[in-house]
Amino acid sequence: MATTLLSIAGGLALLVLGGDWLVRGASRIALRAGVAPLVVGLTIVAFGTSSPELVVSVTAALEGNAEIAVANVVGSNVFNVLFILGLCAVLAPLAVASQMVRREVPIMIGTSLLLLAFAWDGRLVAWESAVLLAGIVAYTAGAVVLARREAQEVKDEFAAAPGARPAGSWAGNVAFVAGGLVLLVLGARWLVAGAVAVAKTLGVSDTVIGLTIVAAGTSLPEVAASVVATLRGERDIAVGNVVGSNIYNILAILGVSGLVAGPGGLPVSDGLLRFDVPVMIAVAVATLPIVFTGRRIDRWEGWLFLSTYAAYVGYLVLDARGHDAAPSLAQGLAFFVLPLVAVTLGVGVWRQLRRDRAAATGT
Repeated sequence: MATTLLSIAGGLALLVLGGDWLVRGASRIALRAGVAPLVVGLTIVAFGTSSPELVVSVTAALEGNAEIAVANVVGSNVFNVLFILGLCAVLAPLAVASQMVRREVPIMIGTSLLLLAFAWDGRLVAWESAVLLAGIVAYTAGAVVLARREAQEVKDEFAAAPGARPAGSWAGNVAFVAGGLVLLVLGARWLVAGAVAVAKTLGVSDTVIGLTIVAAGTSLPEVAASVVATLRGERDIAVGNVVGSNIYNILAILGVSGLVAGPGGLPVSDGLLRFDVPVMIAVAVATLPIVFTGRRIDRWEGWLFLSTYAAYVGYLVLDARGHDAAPSLAQGLAFFVLPLVAVTLGVGVWRQLRRDRAAATGT
């Protein structure tokens, strides 16, 4: 067991380091080539921080552990919204000003619904994966076009994104990219091997391990990027990194993983379809009031997000162990916690709209 835990810890460390090297090198190369800073922030930084998920999911699909591939994406998307945005809001209230970030949130919700539609029959087949992959190409092209229309102050903000400053030589930056890719591949192999071993030892499914250990571990680069952006006052970057990564996770990672998995495609378990994918969609929808009003995610709302994630993980653990309390906790999530998040955010939006109306009328 000690060897297995070392494999997981070592894999996570290599993934984090490899992701950092890849983002740093690719961002600097792009900026030296004249690519706009905002494009770098919304594509290379967001996509680069999702590179561990990509390598882990593709590795799992190639090695016959396809359940981990899908669960990793779903679990990472839930983790990104509830844990990362929740943690960032606790550190400092988050405000969203960039019009582009607001455009991305409906895309994130749309891709989540598309995943549910494609996986409804219990499998992502090759043509569906190809559609997802085509979607990320269209999304990236659209981001480049729309970025040119952003206000200069927003471009300046993204120029300060972690890892987005042009520095170092061409050779050094290429070396960062190459080294990052090597570390990502090696770290993914260690992490997947360790996660599968833990699942067999504990008697839980690959899906549960993918939703928890693998999902949280591969999302560490997003945690680092968003927390650093929050502490530096770059709140749009913190939110945009999460939203962009979630879009990339579904379109690119599942697209590539589904194509390399073979003719059978990627299996999607009933548990994911009945519970985890709907949770992913619900937490994506919960971000709508914030970004469309341009208001804030306050600290108390951040604590609410974190508490919801803790309840979600608690359910997964209890359900995996066959605990009698698991059904009750699932009902609590379905009929209380998630609606509470939606209602609370809705009330906040309603109050803000009333304040805006009163300010406009002078009453």
